[in-house]
Amino acid sequence: MKRIISMILLASMLCIPISAEEFTCRSYVLMEASSGQVLKENNMNESIPPASITKIMTLLLIHDAIADGKIKWEEQVTVSEHAANMGGSQVFMEVGEQQTVRDLVKCIAIASANDGAVAMAEFIAGSEPQFVELMNKKAKELGMNDTVFVNACGLNVEGHVSSAYDVALMSRELLTKYPDITQTLTIWMDTIIHRTRRGESEFGLTNTNKMLKWYPGITGMKTGYTPEAKHCVSATAKRDDMELIAVILGGADSKERFREAGALLDYGFANFAVKTGPQVGEVIAQVPVEKGAEDMVDATVETSLSFVVDKNGQEQNYEYQLDLKDNLVAPVYKGQEVGAVLCILDGKEVGTGKLVAMNDVEKAGLKNMIPYTIRKFFSLNGNDTKAPVGDVLELETEENK
Repeated sequence: MKRIISMILLASMLCIPISAEEFTCRSYVLMEASSGQVLKENNMNESIPPASITKIMTLLLIHDAIADGKIKWEEQVTVSEHAANMGGSQVFMEVGEQQTVRDLVKCIAIASANDGAVAMAEFIAGSEPQFVELMNKKAKELGMNDTVFVNACGLNVEGHVSSAYDVALMSRELLTKYPDITQTLTIWMDTIIHRTRRGESEFGLTNTNKMLKWYPGITGMKTGYTPEAKHCVSATAKRDDMELIAVILGGADSKERFREAGALLDYGFANFAVKTGPQVGEVIAQVPVEKGAEDMVDATVETSLSFVVDKNGQEQNYEYQLDLKDNLVAPVYKGQEVGAVLCILDGKEVGTGKLVAMNDVEKAGLKNMIPYTIRKFFSLNGNDTKAPVGDVLELETEENK
């Protein structure tokens, strides 16, 4: 069963062109966060070393573990010899030193600490290799088809690769699922306390994302560098109701990666806007229910939908197509999938989502089934005349005497 609902959207603003020739990086992508729509890209599916941008997945799994109740923010994590000997960017923790989950997340998000990332990997999964299995499982769930993780921190290892598009996917998941992470990602400077056999000492953390100092609306997210990966960044920024993700992989130098990420973000904010589609709690359709105490059930979207439109001053025809389940039989439960919605802008698909029941519909009892059966009989015989409900009620009364 399909229905089409149309509406007209107006948008206006001068488009600012941007060409691939302006970039020296190996690959890039610009994505709108709420919809996941790609706005501009070059070589976005090329698998290359991602360096410390890897830690976006590490941070995502840490937050998943907290949300699932497996670990707590104030739990103490003991640093192993393996973690302490990571090398690269680090906060120089000693073997046996303890830090809270909260402080280790700060170390990872702000200072890109390899030792902190591996310590958390071991704390969650028991060992770094077991944590890497979780990383690759999550990557598969997110559709990161060009990614293989070999470690939790991004140090260069043969076979440890990702792509600009995949980095954008995991950045989007972290940003939209755990928006409070931006409060940590945007800290410019902070400290932790080392507690060792020699006593306590303060250690300063400085954010590796220099865009925090100059880009308006910046919300994160992560930088990376190895000689093999070169200079990388996943930069996120929000203005008004739109949040963008700009990923640069294989940048020529540190300043250039930030400049190119800023150029992508500028292009996105200048040329696009986010429009809301069907929202959770909004009745999108009424779906017929067979053999139910009620004939119909209201349906809404499982998650609110949004999509991106051009700010080009032209009228854009927006419609959404409903595909409702046929032969939906009671009982129906609140949250049960009852169809799908497809959002279309100027003939192009810009979003899709599940439709779910907004309330329970119980299976009809005998009192409800008799009029249902009579209505079904008339319907099957091509007669649109309504069933004689009054007569049916009399039959029910007699039967129930």
